[in-house]
Amino acid sequence: MEPEPKEELNVKDEKKKFYIKLLKGFIISGLLFIVLVGYGVYSLFCDMNRLPTGEYLTEETSPDGKYTIKAYVNNGGATSSYSVRGELVFNKRNNKTKNIYWNYRENTATITWTDNDTVVINGHLLDVPNEKFDFRNQ
Repeated sequence: MEPEPKEELNVKDEKKKFYIKLLKGFIISGLLFIVLVGYGVYSLFCDMNRLPTGEYLTEETSPDGKYTIKAYVNNGGATSSYSVRGELVFNKRNNKTKNIYWNYRENTATITWTDNDTVVINGHLLDVPNEKFDFRNQ
């Protein structure tokens, strides 16, 4: 006896569905892997919260006393130059901090407040607390 054509179609349809599900699984797994690797690279090399601490240089407080900018110098060692990190301190929010400045090939920091919310660090104008300067993104 020959099998009915309906049964042949059902088997082929089931195989087709299985391969489609398998392909979708590979695509989703691949995309998830790419997203995780991308996030890992970003967090290791671009996230300002992972910057080295450095040695204290100087600080300046805003005219209204709401913010303080603290500057630190980082010695890159034998393979790279000095860098300056600027940290914004929220004086009225339990001294919470946020990195807002990171520049390569600098070993001093000149900080000047132009008004209560605008600061110039080594010639870079920043509107605090929202703007940042990071030489890696220039």
